[in-house]
Amino acid sequence: MIWLLDVPGAALFAGGIALAVSALAGGDGISLLAACMILAGGLIRGGAALLVHASAIRTAQRVVRAWRAHLFPLLLAGRLARPLLAGESAALAIDHMATIEAYQSRFRPARAASAATPLLVAAIVAFASWVSAAILVITLIPFALGMILAGTAARRASERQLAALAQLSGLFVDRVRTLPVIRHFGAEDRITRQVGIATREVAERTVAVLRVAFLSGAVLEFFAALSVALVAVYCGFSLLGLLPFPAPEKLTLGQAFFALAMAPEFYLPMRRLAAAYHEKQLGDAASAALTAVEAETPEPPTSARFDGLQVTGLVIQWPNLHIGPVSFALAPADMVALTGPTGSGKSSLLASIAGQIIPSAGAVRTAGGGVLDPGDIAWAAQTPLLLPGTLAENIALARPDAGTDEIARVASQVGLDALLAARGGLALALDHRGSGLSGGERRRIGLARAILSGRPLLLCDEPTADLDAESGAEIVDLLKALARDRAVLVVTHDPALAAAARLEVAL
Repeated sequence: MIWLLDVPGAALFAGGIALAVSALAGGDGISLLAACMILAGGLIRGGAALLVHASAIRTAQRVVRAWRAHLFPLLLAGRLARPLLAGESAALAIDHMATIEAYQSRFRPARAASAATPLLVAAIVAFASWVSAAILVITLIPFALGMILAGTAARRASERQLAALAQLSGLFVDRVRTLPVIRHFGAEDRITRQVGIATREVAERTVAVLRVAFLSGAVLEFFAALSVALVAVYCGFSLLGLLPFPAPEKLTLGQAFFALAMAPEFYLPMRRLAAAYHEKQLGDAASAALTAVEAETPEPPTSARFDGLQVTGLVIQWPNLHIGPVSFALAPADMVALTGPTGSGKSSLLASIAGQIIPSAGAVRTAGGGVLDPGDIAWAAQTPLLLPGTLAENIALARPDAGTDEIARVASQVGLDALLAARGGLALALDHRGSGLSGGERRRIGLARAILSGRPLLLCDEPTADLDAESGAEIVDLLKALARDRAVLVVTHDPALAAAARLEVAL
């Protein structure tokens, strides 16, 4: 409703101008009342603009905070219908949030103003000239039809543009992360062509959005100019007595000038709306994209103690990939190995069991038929997360309250003794890349973190990869020992580890 303050300000300003022009035409000077009206109108309009901007920014920030509170946990640890590339996740978490903020701060206030302001302007103009007000309202009808057609085309174009931008972001970030591998295999030309095709697609779709935006702008400007011109012609011919029909009303110079000065205000809210309409289309497309990645509402986990795992007919299906169906049972103190060739979907299956990917079919339940509680799952990934800090702090991510003795014990269990002895113990400083660590040492840190958590279900992704035979045998013995009091599910290519498991499930 703050935008409505702009109309009285415009009316005061136009009234002051009309009084001044009438006085000058009569040979008098500009009155103090006219000057005060002009000054007050300008101040009211400026204050209204500041209030609307401040209110809109607060509302936009509140909406974006709500989106982030829901989206960030979903992207970091939620269940997704398909895995997202890092660039896609970044586009959702950053670009789409900025788009929604622009939509809330620019388009929403403009839309609210455009709904009531033109009719209020027409009502004010009617006090001076009801014919001028009727001209303004009549030109609004074809304008609204033209904007509806242009808006429908803009929505489709914006959705395609946003999808192309997300795809390009995901492709670019993924290729940059794997740049050493690309260079090693001499695939620079092929990757350059891929990025080039994606970039051209974004450019083409951006041009399509701009084309529709220019079309809607042309429709607006045509009808705005037409309405002002018709009001000017009517008022001028009425004052001169040149109307080709009997005058429906008698106008004075002040009334005619006031109606003419207010005529541009009739389409001003629509001009603001058109200027922000691109934000509306992008905002709708961003909201649709965010909604599309939202997981199905999971069932609440059971509060009972973990009694084993039951996987029944689990299927994961994406374009060019079909995994499953897979079925097996895992007792509370047991070990099962998932094996198969590289690319067969072992890690994806593990992620689905952990609740990070929504399966296409099948179910993951506790042995008693309940919903698996994520708090019962410890994950030892192929490339565990490392944060800037000490080795002890990175291991303790699983249990921040763990004591130094507990951290040292699990570090020794997973075979980090040599690293501790050679490089300063648990105080060893690490960066997010794990610089100076081998792939096997990174995996050991992830395994130590999972063990420290004390959770009853341990998921391990290739725990013996990048290890020599002796170190691999130590990890196998450790997992066998862990399987005496917790459930262990491993993904592996290692025949020795698969043989140590009670059950081998081949994909």
